[in-house]
Amino acid sequence: MEDSAHPKRSVTVADVAKAAKVSKATAARVLGGYGVVSAKITDQVMAAAAALEYRPNELARSMSTGRSGIIGVVVGDIENAFFSLAVRGISDAARLAGFNVIIANSGEELDAEKSAVDLLIGKRVDGLIVTPARCDSFDHLQHVRRAGVPLVLFDRAIPELDVDAVTGDDRDAAITATRYLIGQGHRRLAYVSAMDAQDGGLTDIGRISNSAVRERVEGFVSVLTEAGLPNPLHYIRLGATNQQQTDDVIKHLLSDNAAPTALLASDSLVGLRIFKSLQSLGLSIPKDVSMISFLDADWTSVTVPPITIVDQRVYDMGMLAGERLIARIERAPLAVERLRVSTSLVVRGSVSAIGR
Repeated sequence: MEDSAHPKRSVTVADVAKAAKVSKATAARVLGGYGVVSAKITDQVMAAAAALEYRPNELARSMSTGRSGIIGVVVGDIENAFFSLAVRGISDAARLAGFNVIIANSGEELDAEKSAVDLLIGKRVDGLIVTPARCDSFDHLQHVRRAGVPLVLFDRAIPELDVDAVTGDDRDAAITATRYLIGQGHRRLAYVSAMDAQDGGLTDIGRISNSAVRERVEGFVSVLTEAGLPNPLHYIRLGATNQQQTDDVIKHLLSDNAAPTALLASDSLVGLRIFKSLQSLGLSIPKDVSMISFLDADWTSVTVPPITIVDQRVYDMGMLAGERLIARIERAPLAVERLRVSTSLVVRGSVSAIGR
C-alpha cells in the first residue's frame, strides 16, 4: 500500500527517457509532439511512458511551446439553457481541434466578468470567448486585445472593440415573432426581459447595454410602429430576473386597463417564469393570453399547450464561436466579422387568433 505521507514521485521526462533507452531531448520531442523522430523510437518512448503512467506537465509544456492548449469561456448565466447549449457547441469545437475548455460564469455581473477574464488570462489560456454583461463597458476586453490574446464575443456584439462576434439575428428574430402575433390579430403586445432595470419600464432603447436585448426590442418596436400602434414602448418590461419579480411584472401588465393579449419572452428562463406566473393567476394559454418564447428549451415542447418559440440554433452558434477562436489562435488570415446565425419561428399551440 502506498504511504500517504510520502506520495509517489511524479514521473519525469528523464524517467521515460531512461526506460526507453533514449536521450532526454529525444523523449521530450516525442512526448511534446514536435521535431522529427523515427517511428521505432516514437513507439519505444510511448511504450515507456505508458508503462510508467507518465503524465505531461501542462505548465512546462505551455512555457516551451507558447501554448496551453486551453481556451477560456465566460458566459452570462450557466443556469440558462441558452448558455448550456452554447458551451456544448464550444466544447465540441475545441475538442475536435485538440483544445480543452475552462468555463466561468459571470451571472451577468460586470465585476464578476472582469474577475473571470483576469483569472483566465492568468492561467495562460490561448484564447477567450466572452459573453459581455455590458456592451458599453469593455476596457477589460480591450486589455485582452492589447495582451495579444485572441478574443471572440458570443451572443452580443461590441463594434467599437473590433473583434469577431457570433450572434443570432436578434432584430430579425423579434420582427418575425412580432409580425406573427400581429398577423394573428393581436394589437396589445408585451415584451418581457430579465435584463435588470430600476423601474422595470423603458423610455430609451439606446440606453439598453445588452446588444442582444436592444436589437430584439428594436425589432419588436419596429413592427408595432409599422402596424400603426400607439406608444410601442408601453408594454415593454425589464427586470424579470427571478420568479417573484416576474410574477410582479405579469400582474402589473395584466392589471392595465388595456391589458396585453400576447407576451413575448426574451429567453427561455423568462418564458418559463411567465408560464408559471400565468398558471398561478389561473390564466389559460392561449385562451386568456398568448405567448412566444425565445429558445427551444425542453420545457417548451412538453407544456399544455406547447409553446411557440424562436429557434436560435444555439449549439451551432457555440460551434461557430469555438471554430472562429481556434482559427484566430492558429493565426488564420480572416477579416473581423460579426457572424449571425439565422433563427426560425416554430409555431405550436400558445398563440390564439383574435377577431377571426
